[in-house]
Amino acid sequence: MIEQYPVLPGAESFFFKGNEIGILISHGFVGTPQSVSYLGEYLASKGFTVYGARLSGHGTHYEDMERCSYQDWIKSIEDGFSFLQQHCRDIFVIGQSMGGTLTLNLSQKYKNIRGIMLINAAINSIPPMERYKNKHFPRFVQEGKPDIKAKNVHEIAYLKAPLRSIHQLFALMTETRNKLPEVACPVLAFRSEEDHVVPPENTNYILSSIQSEIKEVVPLYNSYHVASMDNDKELIAEQCSLFIYKLVRNVNNTRIKQPRQ
Repeated sequence: MIEQYPVLPGAESFFFKGNEIGILISHGFVGTPQSVSYLGEYLASKGFTVYGARLSGHGTHYEDMERCSYQDWIKSIEDGFSFLQQHCRDIFVIGQSMGGTLTLNLSQKYKNIRGIMLINAAINSIPPMERYKNKHFPRFVQEGKPDIKAKNVHEIAYLKAPLRSIHQLFALMTETRNKLPEVACPVLAFRSEEDHVVPPENTNYILSSIQSEIKEVVPLYNSYHVASMDNDKELIAEQCSLFIYKLVRNVNNTRIKQPRQ
């Protein structure tokens, strides 16, 4: 899809070249790579190659987003995965909120993904949006303040969400929910115990539906929905690094800085 508006300053995708372990990171609905930039920078500091993808129609103008289908968002993630394959031997994927939904979708299709990390992934319930599920008006819906507990944190996100995009999000959730029994890679899931957008039950549903032998959950007690920018962002970054390191520690000839315990 050709976007009609320029990318907002600070909303660009990011790439850090490191070792042969690649990490693809996806932001969430109406967000941008800025929301996961701390996580990306931390993982890059450990020596990993990191790519933060900007989903189609995001980070420009909500009219661009309105023209997107959920297949466009899937393509954005698949393009990011293909890009990292050119640089890396092993690839992990991290997704926040709808980014987690896309991550699950991707891991069902590409069985060579070494592991995935989910941050408050959406799969079956988003109460603030339920009222719009079967409606076809208004055209745009006002977005509230980002669900972040920490003070003085600014997230680059749209102030309005296209109703059509909300419907596309629900369609993505439905498609991905049906694919969960085919997800078998290692999973680390972060679950905010107080989340005003995606209830923690979404994470419980995911973990009970996938076939992965390795599935771990880390409860977050001091962050709301956008946890990658919230009070637990350091914990998330450290646990992601430890999870990746644990799965690749037997790989030889790869320079990996061991995370601090």
